[in-house]
Amino acid sequence: MSDTAYRMTASAADEAMPFGELGDYIALMKPRVMSLVVFTGLAGMLVAPGHLHWLLASVAVLCIAVGAGASGAINMWYDRDIDAVMERTRLRPLPLGRIAPEEALTFGVVLASGSVFLMGVAVNWTAAALLALTVLFYVFVYTIWLKRRTPQNIVIGGAAGAFPPMIGWAAVTGDVSLESFTLFALIFMWTPPHFWALSLYRCGDYAAAGVPMLPVVAGKAETKRQMLIYTVLLVPIAMVPTLLGFAGWVYGGAALVLGLAFVAAAIAVRRDETDRSAKRMFGFSIFYLFALFALLIADGVIGSMA
Repeated sequence: MSDTAYRMTASAADEAMPFGELGDYIALMKPRVMSLVVFTGLAGMLVAPGHLHWLLASVAVLCIAVGAGASGAINMWYDRDIDAVMERTRLRPLPLGRIAPEEALTFGVVLASGSVFLMGVAVNWTAAALLALTVLFYVFVYTIWLKRRTPQNIVIGGAAGAFPPMIGWAAVTGDVSLESFTLFALIFMWTPPHFWALSLYRCGDYAAAGVPMLPVVAGKAETKRQMLIYTVLLVPIAMVPTLLGFAGWVYGGAALVLGLAFVAAAIAVRRDETDRSAKRMFGFSIFYLFALFALLIADGVIGSMA
């Protein structure tokens, strides 16, 4: 696409009709990201000690989903200028002009406020405070402060995506514990290699948008080195739930195997001069996190039935 066409696409967001189609509002909420957030939040609820009535548990999951969607909508509102010049994001509702910026912002703020309030009133205020922290961290720390300023954006900003299992845990227990922080640490350490794998083969996109992702600033070789470091450190962290006793050895053994496979993927990326291994690692990273939390859920459900 030519520079002129990109500018026309970017400016269209500010000239949009005030109301978009339902599908556009759903797209604003980043449903694929939301699904993983909800899944890890649900895992936190199911492995936490104690019991939450199924109706309140459903409300908690809904609030986590809506809070995540609100964060996505506000992120798209703020990033509509760079989204318009990136191949991966140029077809989002705001760059296409299908939703007006003020509508997207209002949508996100209303959803964020409503989800936090409902979580506090219906479940407990500890979970609500963590949900509010998640939204505020993603919007103000990651999106507004870090994303366009430092190659460590995804490292620090990744904390926002690591809070959901802590929220789920707090929904059941009403507190924050070492066990819930372990689940936070797992996602926190997983996030950099996951996103750096994507940024390796989308490097040109980020460079064109002026986003200082690590491959753009430090080069691909340094990015691959740091990816390997993070995946190696992730292996023992993923074993901690078993060592602390809130997950069994079936989970622990599977976590070890999956972790070693993740390390092998990072080694393959470091040796590969093409983008093929990076694309494979990005796909595997999603499976890795999903599998770990699915194992935690299964372990928690089996443990509660024993």
